[in-house]
Amino acid sequence: MDKMKVTYEVMLSLAAEMVWDEALRSHRYQQLYREIDSALVNGDEVAFRLLTDELKLLEK
Repeated sequence: MDKMKVTYEVMLSLAAEMVWDEALRSHRYQQLYREIDSALVNGDEVAFRLLTDELKLLEK
């Protein structure tokens, strides 16, 4: 019975970590889009290129 409890706790922990990772990824994705829009408005080509490169990595 203890082994089942440990297994359940490990699986629950992994599921929580997956949800947390997805939340962080989603937040960064939205943040990048806002920063890319800002770089476009300000005509900051260097920031635009850096941000879009990061976005491409995040999408992989």
